[in-house]
Amino acid sequence: MSTEEKSAAPRSLAEALRVRDDVSLAALLRSRPDLITPVPTDLTQLATRAGTRASVVRALERLDRFALQTAEALAVAPDPASYGELLALMGGDEQDPAVAAALPRAAALLREQALVWGADDRLRLVRTARELLAPSPQHPSPTGLGPTVREATAGMSPGRIQDILAAVGLPSTHDAVSAVSALGGLFADRRRMAALLAELPGESREVLDRLVWGPPYGQVTHDPAAHLRALLDRGLLLPTAPGTVVLPREVALHLRAGRAHRAPEPVPPPVEAAATHRPQVVDATAAGQALAALATVDELLKEWDEGGPTVLRAGGLSVRDLKRTAVALDVPEPVAAFWVELAYGAGLIASDGEADERYAATPAYDEWRELPPAERWARLAGTWLTATRTPGVVGGRDAKDRTLSALGPNLDRSAAPEVRHRVLALLAGLPEGASPVAESVLARLRWERPLRGPQQQRETGTGEARDDDLRSRIARWTLSEAELLGVTGRGALAAPGRALIGAPEAPRPATATDPGGPGGPGDKLPVHHHRTPPVTAPPTPAERAAATATAARLLAPLFPEPLDHVLLQADLTAVAPGPLERGLADVLGVLADVESKGGATVYRFTPGSVRRALDAGQSAADLHAFLARHSRTPVPQPLTYLIDDVARRHGRLRVGAASAYVRCDDDATLDEILADKRAAGLGLRRLAPTVLAAQADPAALLDGLRAIGFAPAAESAAGDVLIARADSHRTPPRAAPEPVPDGPPAPDDTLLTAAIRAVRAGDLASTTPRKPGHGDGEGGGEDGTPGGTLPRTGAAETLATMQAAVLTGEALWIGYVNAEGAASQRVIAPIRVEGGFVTAYDHTADEVRTYPLHRVTGVAELADDAG
Repeated sequence: MSTEEKSAAPRSLAEALRVRDDVSLAALLRSRPDLITPVPTDLTQLATRAGTRASVVRALERLDRFALQTAEALAVAPDPASYGELLALMGGDEQDPAVAAALPRAAALLREQALVWGADDRLRLVRTARELLAPSPQHPSPTGLGPTVREATAGMSPGRIQDILAAVGLPSTHDAVSAVSALGGLFADRRRMAALLAELPGESREVLDRLVWGPPYGQVTHDPAAHLRALLDRGLLLPTAPGTVVLPREVALHLRAGRAHRAPEPVPPPVEAAATHRPQVVDATAAGQALAALATVDELLKEWDEGGPTVLRAGGLSVRDLKRTAVALDVPEPVAAFWVELAYGAGLIASDGEADERYAATPAYDEWRELPPAERWARLAGTWLTATRTPGVVGGRDAKDRTLSALGPNLDRSAAPEVRHRVLALLAGLPEGASPVAESVLARLRWERPLRGPQQQRETGTGEARDDDLRSRIARWTLSEAELLGVTGRGALAAPGRALIGAPEAPRPATATDPGGPGGPGDKLPVHHHRTPPVTAPPTPAERAAATATAARLLAPLFPEPLDHVLLQADLTAVAPGPLERGLADVLGVLADVESKGGATVYRFTPGSVRRALDAGQSAADLHAFLARHSRTPVPQPLTYLIDDVARRHGRLRVGAASAYVRCDDDATLDEILADKRAAGLGLRRLAPTVLAAQADPAALLDGLRAIGFAPAAESAAGDVLIARADSHRTPPRAAPEPVPDGPPAPDDTLLTAAIRAVRAGDLASTTPRKPGHGDGEGGGEDGTPGGTLPRTGAAETLATMQAAVLTGEALWIGYVNAEGAASQRVIAPIRVEGGFVTAYDHTADEVRTYPLHRVTGVAELADDAG
């Protein structure tokens, strides 16, 4: 490198950022949005913020595995390191061509994210990243490498170092630094190291083989065996503490053939296709699941229509209430937790806020029910995709060892939306109709985000993520939840699901063998590779709304038309061969009980269900007319008899409030009740031949008599039959829960443009050279650049300098204190000075502004060569 090139090379991260163009700065701020929260005043502050521990850890957590391996290699490389040295560490002596091809991208990514700076001949890892990834006795490196010879011998006596030099055949020297350098040079020389290792016994080589890939530390006794003594004498193992030895980095690299990692992973693992199905089958299956999802949510809300379970004191559902909900929905408890959380996330249920706080439907539920089915599904699916509440953790334990309950606190996992979207994007990259091998999806996600944090990275000693880590669990839940919701069908992404994430049309496979017929389970697909996803801004609310609208439009034709009829059968059942019109479904849901669900819903008529319809104000004639109107088959005689029999007995007994009484014109019926032992708990006694009094309240008396087998009706104080139509319980208007963001939101283009302009303007104000004198503050540097202190000049000198600059058109450097007392430095070009104000073009703000002169602390002229 020439002298001019050396002088032009950046000496700090701030200087490296200063020579970047706006496109490069925008890429940095987009990938690390925490750097502009708030917007830094200049590039020096931006560089300082980029080197803080929290920001660096966050950036490292978002690297893919090969980029992280590259950063780990730089952490054990010389500082600075050349690109050739980095390539040697990553590719080893054999120079893996795949590594060589992928390394430029990884290095460019690290440089783009300001984790690495400098030219290719002087690559530097930012200090905080080096501290996190470099090896130390307390925290071994993820590469498994130990300290260098120089680091390991830092506390060793000069005499011991001389003994090692003699043992390996190097000339002695009285300079400890030269001695250590000579030993390190020997270990780095492949030819001489091979000769040195050839002298060792086999047992010594076995010890080195056990330590070579890490951890590099081992234990020895105070009197080591001969094969260990041979290693200690030659410095191939160096003591770090009493009884502890370490394999020097140079020795390990020779044994590894120069590789920093045992298995570099330059190429992401492919997502493999398990089977393929015809796209029409996938879409039809997904549509069926979507209809079932709508029915399940509707059933849940009807179950809680009059007021659902009580809210625990700490928030959420009790375990008992979740079990009851699961039984009512006929699903396992984890699936019930999913539906409950989905309805809550969509704003359809909430707590009512009363003294006896309960969960209930919100007014938004009534609005949701009025929407077309496809739009109702799109709202649920859009909520699921962006929600941070994660029902899969229900039943687990929080940091304080408390059980996590459905609808309770601490269910938010900020990574959930990103993982869900990425899993669906990987499915979208497969050929159309292909379902993935789940483990290949998890392997791909672990490659894209291998690091869960520096602490875990150090504990495991590798970049491997455990199979039970949170992102892997969320990915598994995503695959199952997407199938439940109808985003996928038979494991493959359906067309509405593809539109939901804004994915393009699916690619068609180039080849496929089909031993089992088209779309059969024996289909085999070519392995599908993916590229690392680029860093892009998340979709705006308008883009999300457009995506959900497109998904609803694609799903609508896949839904069958609602039916206005059922098929009545002689066994007191009715079969709905598809989804029913809303009015028909509501009435039938009162008149009959759902016996089974699926493609066709089976309803069963029972005395209790018929009585329920009569209690709601229907007459026997109304029920006969309703069934005749909506049945495609003749009304079976057993059903007619059932309705007439229940209606004949309905209301013969009358229950009112005395505290409670039973009235019946047939005194024989009352005799039958008094003689029944099951009525003993009601405290009945005869007041008159046709009246019984009870100690129980009217509601308990009604339930007790119905349990015995009678069909009483409630009556008012005037003796009229009360219609027992339950009132729907609604909460006050409630907003849906907001997702918990995973750090600062990604900036949009408008914010990026404004932030870059402000940072560059602030950098101009802080780095523009100025002429000496003119009341410079103490912070001015010897090179004429302004320091941290604002310029100080008297009022008369400030006014004169401003007026002169108006005539010459020159720019000035000023100090300014605003009305809140905040001080700043600015570069301005004065246009007019009058009335105690200066109007100037402010280079810092990139606009014309007017400043009161009494708030200007001082002024300085810029140097003639100021850029």
